[in-house]
Amino acid sequence: MQPVKLPITEAFKQQLGRVGVLLGGTSSEREVSLQSGAAVVAALAEAGIEHVAIDVGDNAITDIQAAKIDRAFLALHGAGGEDGRIQAVLEYLHIPFTGSGVQASALAMDKLRTKQLWRGVNLSTPDFAVLSSNTDWQSTLASLGNEAMVKPAHEGSSIGMARVKTAQELEEAYANAAQYDGSVIAERLIVGSEFTVAIVDGEALPPIKLETDHAFYDFNAKYIADDTRYICPCGLSAEKETELKNLALDAFNAVGCNGWGRVDVMADKALNFYLLEVNTAPGMTSHSLVPMAAKVRGLTFSELVLTILRCSL
Repeated sequence: MQPVKLPITEAFKQQLGRVGVLLGGTSSEREVSLQSGAAVVAALAEAGIEHVAIDVGDNAITDIQAAKIDRAFLALHGAGGEDGRIQAVLEYLHIPFTGSGVQASALAMDKLRTKQLWRGVNLSTPDFAVLSSNTDWQSTLASLGNEAMVKPAHEGSSIGMARVKTAQELEEAYANAAQYDGSVIAERLIVGSEFTVAIVDGEALPPIKLETDHAFYDFNAKYIADDTRYICPCGLSAEKETELKNLALDAFNAVGCNGWGRVDVMADKALNFYLLEVNTAPGMTSHSLVPMAAKVRGLTFSELVLTILRCSL
C-alpha cells in the first residue's frame, strides 16, 4: 500500500471529483453509520475534496442522481448498505464506489455462507450449527462443546448476539436473534484472545488485540464503553503476527473482497487462529478499529479516507 499523504495535489482532487458520502440508511446500524459518515465528511473537508453527504433512504436512486457525484464513499453499515444492494445501485448508475462489489458484499454479509466458503478452502473457522425453532437445543450445544455464541447471520455490530452455556440459554438466544434475522447460527466458543485485522489496498495493517470486561466484545463495548482496551502492537511474536495477517488476507481474498475491510479472528489459548467474519464497510467512528490500525501504520484519519478513495479510481 502506498498511502495518500496530505497535502494532496490538485490533479488528485480532479481525479476524485465530487465525492458523495453515503451514510445513515435504514438498518439497525443507522446511528453508527451516521457517526462514520460524519467523520468521513470532516476528513474530506480537511483535505479540500469536493463532497456531499447523502442520507440513504427509500429514494436512494433519485437522491444519488440529484447529488451529481463522481464517486461514492460508502459509510453505510448493515442491511441495504453493506450487503450488495447499494453497490448494485451504484453499478447501475455507473458511479465508482469504495470497498467490495455486489457479490463479495452480499457474501460477506452472510456469516453462514462466509463460514461455509472458508471451510471449503481450508481456512480455519469455529464449528457451527444452523438454528431453527425445531433445533434440539441440548444436543446442538453439546456438539459445540457446551458453550457457544449465537449470531444473526446478516447483522453487524454484534447486534442480536449472545454467549450461551445451557440449552435454555441457547433457545432464548435463538428467539432473540430471530427477531433480527431469519437465519441464525450458533458457533463454538473459542476461549482466548480476540484480534481484528484491517486491510487497505491489499495490505494487512497492524493487528489489534481487543480486551473487554463484558461477556464478549458486544455493541456496548464497541461503541459506548470507555473501558474497552485496544492493544496495538498486539503483543504477538513477529512470526504469529505474520501468520495472523496472512490468514486475514487469505480470508478477505477468498470472499472476493477488495479495496478495504476488516477481518475478525479469535485465538485459542494455544494461539491457533479461527476466523469469525469479514466486514466490508467497517466503522469509521471515534471508537472504530480501522482508523486505530491505520494510525499505528502512520496514517492520519484523513490520509486513510483518501487512500480508501484512491482504491476506487
